[in-house]
Amino acid sequence: MAVTPLRLLLEGLEAAPACLVTVESTQGSAPREPGAWMAVFADRTVGTIGGGHLELQAIDEARQRLRGAGGPPQRRYALGPSLGQCCGGVVFLGFQVVGGTDLAVGSALRARLAPPRHPVALFGGGHVGHALARVLAPLPFALTWVDSRDGIFPSSVPEGVQCEHSDPVQDAVPDLAPGTRVLVMSFSHAEDLDVVAACLRRQRERGDLPFIGLIGSKTKWATFSHRLRERGFAPDELARITCPIGVPGIRGKEPEVIAVAVAAQLLQSLGAGA
Repeated sequence: MAVTPLRLLLEGLEAAPACLVTVESTQGSAPREPGAWMAVFADRTVGTIGGGHLELQAIDEARQRLRGAGGPPQRRYALGPSLGQCCGGVVFLGFQVVGGTDLAVGSALRARLAPPRHPVALFGGGHVGHALARVLAPLPFALTWVDSRDGIFPSSVPEGVQCEHSDPVQDAVPDLAPGTRVLVMSFSHAEDLDVVAACLRRQRERGDLPFIGLIGSKTKWATFSHRLRERGFAPDELARITCPIGVPGIRGKEPEVIAVAVAAQLLQSLGAGA
């Protein structure tokens, strides 16, 4: 099961304190965005603020603070020749020694450090579905994994993945969170068609599914388009469906290759504000 950096931090704090290093703000080009963080323990680190000499200096500073050295809560780092980094920007790093395992500490760190996650619904527990669940786990997505079959999900799923049995499978569509990105790849074309139709009906009523992707070929989509038009959907509604799915130009058909291509496409949809 994939373990997130936040989980590793919280588990590590059960045994020893750490110095939390956070990117507070940046000016110009920088290796990581504000909010990025790493936790520095006496013998290891969790997470990253971008690597390179900036991170090495931050680790040294953090370990000095773990040993009791004082210092301001924030330091300025210019990414120029002195750091051996040619980004040319400026990074302001915050330093905070944290420890303890009580509920208040854990809740505060989760609220502060947990990344925002965008909802994704994955319909289908086949080989590609399993690969996608693994690929999406460390990315900024909250996955609802839906299938109509019993016993299809693995006994251990990545943190943050919610498995849901729905028969008929399309009945799960109305209950999806607003803003959900939908991926359709069930074991049967009939189920795929019913899920896509349910998504289009929801779009017609609420318009709150920013991405609907269907696995398959152009030939499959041509057949589906004809059948969906027979169900009363207009061309402009069908244009909301992405099929085939995945970043163009990646030709491999192995489940892991498809999963990477689809995950990249979802990330693109975030950047496009879809």
